Amino acid sequence: MEALFLLIAISLLTALGFLGAFLWAVRSKQYDDDFTPAVRMLFDDAPAGNNKDSEPSAKHQVNED
Repeated sequence: MEALFLLIAISLLTALGFLGAFLWAVRSKQYDDDFTPAVRMLFDDAPAGNNKDSEPSAKHQVNED
């Protein structure tokens, strides 16, 4: 019977730990991205720096004056 009480206490402490981690994540604004999910399908799958077919950006262009 004592083992059962020990397991219940451990499970309650674990549940409180997960609840605390969840509340910390909510309070530190981990879940506040309202814009990205709505437009995620419009984004390119390739990372921005790996597109070799595109023109070089303005900061990398050589001035030909």
